[in-house]
Amino acid sequence: MNIPNTITLVRIFLVPVIIWLMVSDQMLLALIVFVIAGVTDGADGYIAKTYNLQTELGAYLDAIADKLLLVSIYIVLGLLDEIPAWLVILVVSRDVLIVGAFILSWMIEQPVQVRPRMISKINTVGQIVLASLVLTHLGLGIIAPIIIQIGYLMVGILTVSSAAVYLAAWMNIMAQPTDRAGD
Repeated sequence: MNIPNTITLVRIFLVPVIIWLMVSDQMLLALIVFVIAGVTDGADGYIAKTYNLQTELGAYLDAIADKLLLVSIYIVLGLLDEIPAWLVILVVSRDVLIVGAFILSWMIEQPVQVRPRMISKINTVGQIVLASLVLTHLGLGIIAPIIIQIGYLMVGILTVSSAAVYLAAWMNIMAQPTDRAGD
């Protein structure tokens, strides 16, 4: 059994718990479980790198866990009218675009190597910070709404920028000639 992969699976299983807490209007508990999920994200990566336990499965599971967590939280916050619909649409559309491009590349036998770009890492951090701020505001009432509104704008810009970088890189790869017979 691979410990980092197990920790990542725990993070995946925490997603429905967080969502249930949010829709049950238990925002402080949702925030606490969200923080625990964040700690597991750091722990699995640290353990995998420190003890040379990195696996291909782990890389995919980690990406799935991150996307599942953030997209789910953004959708629920949007449905609860706690973040604007345009931001939810941007966040979800970016991830659907990236996953769709990856699947299409695989289907046409021109697979693309998935490597997080720096803008993507910054975008993910921004999305996590904004989700944390909103959950903190809802659970404790201590975050000023103007800070959250600035967060909307920053995450929107980062999300569009990240999508553009991935789309440009994908289009560049897809424009390369292939060696397949019959093309």
